Amino acid sequence: MIYGIKTVVKYALGIDIAGRNFAVYPDDTFVVSYPRSGNTWTRFLIANLVHPDREVSFANIEKLIPDSSSQSNRALKATPRPRIIKTHEYFDHRYPKTIYIVRDPRDVVLSYYDFQRKYMQIDDAYPLEQYVDDFVYGKLISIGWGTWGENVASWMYTRGKRSHFLLIRYEDMMKDTEIELARIAEFLNLPTDRERLRHAIEQSSADRMRALEKVEEDSWVATKNRRKDIPFVRVAKSGGWRTALPATCVQQIEHAWGDLMTTMGYALVTASVPEPVR
Repeated sequence: MIYGIKTVVKYALGIDIAGRNFAVYPDDTFVVSYPRSGNTWTRFLIANLVHPDREVSFANIEKLIPDSSSQSNRALKATPRPRIIKTHEYFDHRYPKTIYIVRDPRDVVLSYYDFQRKYMQIDDAYPLEQYVDDFVYGKLISIGWGTWGENVASWMYTRGKRSHFLLIRYEDMMKDTEIELARIAEFLNLPTDRERLRHAIEQSSADRMRALEKVEEDSWVATKNRRKDIPFVRVAKSGGWRTALPATCVQQIEHAWGDLMTTMGYALVTASVPEPVR
């Protein structure tokens, strides 16, 4: 009884985070990824593609493509349909159309490490090697979304070959944004003319997003009250793990998810090693 009253009050006040528990409609499209896989950039690209006459920024991105992990049930319900919703959730059979973004976990872990320092969830002195161990063994604060391998596999092995599922690799987006964005536009039944695609790409560039972050970091829910010395929009590149990630960490990630990484097109660089005794 008390739980029900609390739920109603939170909904009425708009302070209940939707998370995984909200109404899904048949015309919804979901932009899904494990954290730090390029989801925010993709949101900007899609928002600029869908709304070419609007100035998309951190100030309105939650209205255009809301994040289920930061928005309330009431906010999602108020979003005009057809909705495009961003989430990090593992497989949910209710999602009618899904764009899934995957990124090399060796880069993901470095981005996530900086992200958690920005959010003051870990100290600057937290050893990277220990963080990689936490990442692999599901000890991060975001374990509710599963590990990288669990999240990716939950979608790929259930929806990977269906027509209403679109896989986007972050690395391919970086290499040829126009081609990958055209695939997204076609999936969303939007125009794929070059002028529209290029406009969306220009308005979603890393430089523009960094500039917007500096101006709007105190108003956007994802950066408000967070550290200012670590940017949310990082280097926007792939392959940084080759010089920034210790060999033992690369080895540990590849041992944990080597088969899945290979399936996703990520070449392994270390030989198989025995799993450490825990």
